[in-house]
Amino acid sequence: MTESDEPAFSRRENDPEQRSAGQFEDPRSAGDRVRRDISAAMVRLYKEHFGRGPESVETHFASPNLVICVLRNSLTPVERNLRDIGEGQRLRDIRTLFQHSTEPQFRAIVETITGRRVIGFMSGIDVNVDESCEVFTLAADAPD
Repeated sequence: MTESDEPAFSRRENDPEQRSAGQFEDPRSAGDRVRRDISAAMVRLYKEHFGRGPESVETHFASPNLVICVLRNSLTPVERNLRDIGEGQRLRDIRTLFQHSTEPQFRAIVETITGRRVIGFMSGIDVNVDESCEVFTLAADAPD
């Protein structure tokens, strides 16, 4: 059977772009899709605003109303040089300034993907180990 003979569904299912879009997942694992979509959006935002995306990202619900994203290895070569010459505090200040200047975009990502309002945003970085975190507090779900 050639690719053109395969059913269209089968071709889409084997396409990583289609799978990552969440189209062929177990519908019972909506939380997995939400975490993955937030992670992917964080990578895009970091690339766009900092010039380099993280090498890895984890997104977790620490509670029903608390989302934590941990991003690793996102420093640019210039930022690593600043850290290496002892300017870690300056680097932390600059990165924190940029992270908070893009706060509306961070909030919009989580609000769009979760369908819930972000009521708190905290951002931090440990320049020594090249890890950042973005923490979002969500408004409580409306009672049914």
